[in-house]
Order: sequence, then C-alpha cells, then structure tokens
Amino acid sequence: MIINAGEMSIQCLILGNLMTNCYVPTVGSTGVPPVQSDTGETPVVQGRCWVVDPGLSPEPLLKYLAKTDLKPERILLTHGHGDHIAGVEAVKKNWPDAVITISKDDEHMLSDINANMSAPFGFSITAPQADETIEAGDELKLGPMVWRVLDTSGHTPGGVSFYCAEAGVVITGDALFAESVGRTDIPGASEERQLKNIRENLLSLPDDVRVLPGHGPISTIGHERQYNPFL
Repeated sequence: MIINAGEMSIQCLILGNLMTNCYVPTVGSTGVPPVQSDTGETPVVQGRCWVVDPGLSPEPLLKYLAKTDLKPERILLTHGHGDHIAGVEAVKKNWPDAVITISKDDEHMLSDINANMSAPFGFSITAPQADETIEAGDELKLGPMVWRVLDTSGHTPGGVSFYCAEAGVVITGDALFAESVGRTDIPGASEERQLKNIRENLLSLPDDVRVLPGHGPISTIGHERQYNPFL
C-alpha cells in the first residue's frame, strides 16, 4: 500500500507473522531505473528514503528497496520491541550507510532479548547497536520534509512517534492504533504514562492528520479522538 503525502510517498509493507507495519517514506522519484551520471558509469539513485520499523521476515522490504533502487538513509525505530527491530540487521547489512536511530530510553532493547520481549516468545532477536539516539523534541529531515519526534512512551520506556506536519501524517508505532492503544501489561510499560502522552502529544494534532500505526489499518487523529474507547 502506498500513502500519498504531498511531496512524499510512504510505502507500507506488512512484515512477519505478527503483521508489523514497516513504512518507507520517500521523497523524489521511485520505481524507475537509475539515471546515468555525467560520466555514463556511476548510477545515480532516484529518490531518498528511510525505513521505519523493519520487522520479522524482512524479505519483502529488501525486494522493494532493490526494485526501486532506493538506498535507505536511516533505519528509524518507534520503539525497541523485537517485532519492530528484527529486520534491522538485514537492512544494515545491505545498506551499511543507513543510520540506525532509536530513542535513548529504548536503545538497550536492541541487544537485550528480555527487554525487547523476544525471549518470552521463544526467540532471540537482537539488532546492531544504534548509530544515533533521539529524544522528544528532536527534528529529523528527509529531503525537504521535517519530522518531529513526539514522546509517546508507555508501551515501552522510550517509545516515540514521528510527525510530519507538511505531509499530515504521524507514525505512532505501538502507542496508538485504529480504535485501540498499545499493551501496557508487559515489563517496562505504564498505562498512565501512555494515555497521558497520547492525549497530550497525539490528540493535540489536527483532526485530519493520518495515523500510521505499528499494526493494523490507518486512521486519523479526529477519528481516534471521537471513537477510540481507550481515550
């Protein structure tokens, strides 16, 4: 599924048996062969992109990136749970210049199979160490598009969302879903903190902002404000 967002397009791929939504926001051209440089030798990549939350079984993601000749500039993580970080190693292996980015408070989850909840499910999921850590209030740029980091912790200690005002979208990870919210009956979670952050940092956004969650269908802030039973 492709989400059109002004100058940006966002490809959503559903990965693994936990059906994690992996997003590939892209600016510039995609889906066309590389343009030859002035020398006629070195291909020039069309488009610039990030990979957000590469989950389990990342093969469809890798095929999509190869097919569109995209080289991810950043591997951006909403939080550190195993179903959202499982594909980081594969993406980093294929595109070593991609900057692994996660919040300071979830950074330890990349290497801790108990903290990232993979051990309780019988897995041992780890990811390479972060190249960069972020915190609420930071701004990240993909081409001309500015994304603001929002504090939506509660599902995990350092969960964040990524809001692009110009595109009218917010990637919420496992904080806010269509008519639901993230689990808080797990280690390191806080229901009080999560609901507070959702109300203050997500429901304060304009009604027409599209909510791109970590699982399930897309929604809008206005819809969730009116119909989400948890809020």
